[in-house]
Amino acid sequence: MPGNDFGGANDFGWVWALDGWIIATGVLCAAAAALLGNFLVLRRLSLLGDAISHAVLPGLAAAFFLTGSRNSLPMFVGAVVVGVLTAFLTEWIRGAGKVDEGAAMGVVFTSLFALGLVLIVRAADHVDLDPGCVLYGAIEMTPLDTTPLAGIEVPRATIMLAIVAAIDAAFLLLFYKELKVSSFDPDLSTSLGIDARLMHYLLMTLVAVTAVASFESVGNILVVAMFVVPPAAAYLLTDRLGVMIAWSLVIAAIAAAGGHLAAVTVPTWFGLRSTTTAGMMATAAGCLFLLAAAFGPRHGVVVRFVRHRVLAWQILEDDVLALLYRIEESGPDDDPRGDRRVPTPTATELRPLLLTDPLSLRLVLARLRRLGQIDRTEENRGTYPAARHGLALTPTGRSRARNLVRSHRLWEEYLTSRAGLDAARIHDKAERFEHFTDPRLRERLDKETDAPQIDPHGKPIPTENPDPR
Repeated sequence: MPGNDFGGANDFGWVWALDGWIIATGVLCAAAAALLGNFLVLRRLSLLGDAISHAVLPGLAAAFFLTGSRNSLPMFVGAVVVGVLTAFLTEWIRGAGKVDEGAAMGVVFTSLFALGLVLIVRAADHVDLDPGCVLYGAIEMTPLDTTPLAGIEVPRATIMLAIVAAIDAAFLLLFYKELKVSSFDPDLSTSLGIDARLMHYLLMTLVAVTAVASFESVGNILVVAMFVVPPAAAYLLTDRLGVMIAWSLVIAAIAAAGGHLAAVTVPTWFGLRSTTTAGMMATAAGCLFLLAAAFGPRHGVVVRFVRHRVLAWQILEDDVLALLYRIEESGPDDDPRGDRRVPTPTATELRPLLLTDPLSLRLVLARLRRLGQIDRTEENRGTYPAARHGLALTPTGRSRARNLVRSHRLWEEYLTSRAGLDAARIHDKAERFEHFTDPRLRERLDKETDAPQIDPHGKPIPTENPDPR
């Protein structure tokens, strides 16, 4: 880009008089689409934005045939009318035909899209209507079509998208409660006096307006991506609607700005000049979605895997301590040398009893040693050719283990005496409950079962100890 004509280029070849407006246009388009896209995602209508975006082609062609002009206003009106018609026809087919929402959208948008292509081909001999422009846009060219505003030359597309984004934001602010209730529970909204159908068609009208306003500058691909991807990524980051909307705006803005940066820099790494900005913005949005899907605080795949592994290791810690306590509790064994000792099992002996993998057991044992709750013993008991390294509870570990075993046996007593379960079928249930039983719950169980001393299997129920954790 020739920097001196537009205010100078930096080391990346950026011209801020051009690139700044390109980013501003992309951000406004992304924000406008993401605002409405949140409710499309919540209503499971994500593809309706795609359907409307494709179905407006006959509106563009019909506007040209009726006016004989490619002026922006008649084209805009024609496209919006067909976009709203798409929403009405989809809803009508779904209700009248009793078919799935996705099938209804497929019927409407493919039919209208095909009709639009036929009309554009028919008009191609008379005017340069280009379907590719509708798909890919020409956001790189937006800074070249400007109009004066407050003494500044501002791209027309930027002004148009700013107006549309403001209208979308105002709509959400004015009807936030109505949109929220009708999106989550249409029947409840009707009982509260909110017309869910009216909210649906108002939302669809604005979706059509936003899609059409974005065609000339950013094209179909980007606007469809921004309707769906930032809200879907935000949905993975939070369960609160207000926070979801805020996150979707942040993601949309980052995708727009980062997409343009990538479009002008990444190709240079491979010896190329640049690539389509709209496509890279959509690609950047997809990358951000993958990050949210992987590392989202509640729904991220990686986060959930780590959380599940940590929980599994915490449960394994409890199982190790409880098993060592039960082995100690089983009493002394006869030693060939005449000693009376409590056996100290090795890690190898514990693993098949705990049904765990070697790595997990090693990690858990190492952590328990760091916490000072188990210790290694070394003994040569005559029958072993070499020293035997066993595992034994420390006083701190024994205190924690006593509470775990107490929780288990109190649950067994409760399940037999209060829930009426057979004593032969309660061990697995008590095994699950013991890991999530705190001192207050043990106290309640103790009162509910009249402070028993023996569990249903004849084992003594340990007394409460201060929990070392």
